[in-house]
Amino acid sequence: MTTSAEDRRRALAAAAREMGYEVLPFKGTLDNVLRHVPRAVPLTVTASPQKGLAATVDLAVKLAEEGYRVAPHLSARLTGDRQELHDHLARLAGVGIRALFVIGGDGESRGAYSNAHELLVDIHDSGHEFDDIGIAGYPEGHPLIGDQDLTRALAAKAPLAHHITTQMCFDVPRIRSWAAALRAQDVRLPVRVGVPGAVSRQKLLRIATAIGLGDSARFLRKQQQLLWRFFVPGGYDPGRIVRAVTADLPASPNLSGFHVFTFNDLGGTERWRQNLLRRAARAK
Repeated sequence: MTTSAEDRRRALAAAAREMGYEVLPFKGTLDNVLRHVPRAVPLTVTASPQKGLAATVDLAVKLAEEGYRVAPHLSARLTGDRQELHDHLARLAGVGIRALFVIGGDGESRGAYSNAHELLVDIHDSGHEFDDIGIAGYPEGHPLIGDQDLTRALAAKAPLAHHITTQMCFDVPRIRSWAAALRAQDVRLPVRVGVPGAVSRQKLLRIATAIGLGDSARFLRKQQQLLWRFFVPGGYDPGRIVRAVTADLPASPNLSGFHVFTFNDLGGTERWRQNLLRRAARAK
């Protein structure tokens, strides 16, 4: 199926309006969000072994109280037991949060859960209802998990979720082929493509330092493609990936938009998003 220039323009405008931002629960993140991010932009809040889930839930609650649509990351390996899970869910439900992003997480398990599927089962059995539960997808693979294990895990989690958000991916043909292959696996969830925002190399390196030694090593291992791309001629431009994938959106049965890894560079990322909106408007 081919798409017209008008279809692509509308898809780009819709993608820019609807893309969500991922933020890190650092000191000053709340003020940074309030300063730069319109309340129409949905947010997710990451979790890390260093800070624990309490920091993620605390920030998610504060953002929700400020009027943002927010989905905290709930990490299986950072959740001690079912009671701790229920306590977090009750806090989130208490401020009207209806979305979650459920991951296995990094490091050793701290309690009863070792993977995202186990956590998803208990979330569904908790008595708290959520309208939008996301799970992770890995078009370019995972540095610590084999492709067959990733495929089996995704198939197990999919019936308990509402959408897939991919980890950062730079290979547009790989994104297309991976998303298309999901249907052959009977996974029919919409896919939000994860892209880095308009973040500088210096910002990335500061983030790697700020998240602590253990987390920093995991961060650098996972984001080595992103770091490498800052050293190639022309550098990294998130718009290239967005425009290329957006061209597929009108004809694709499961690609549904974008999730932006901001690394808390919210001012730069929002300016970039606004530029996308202006570009789409000029293309009329």
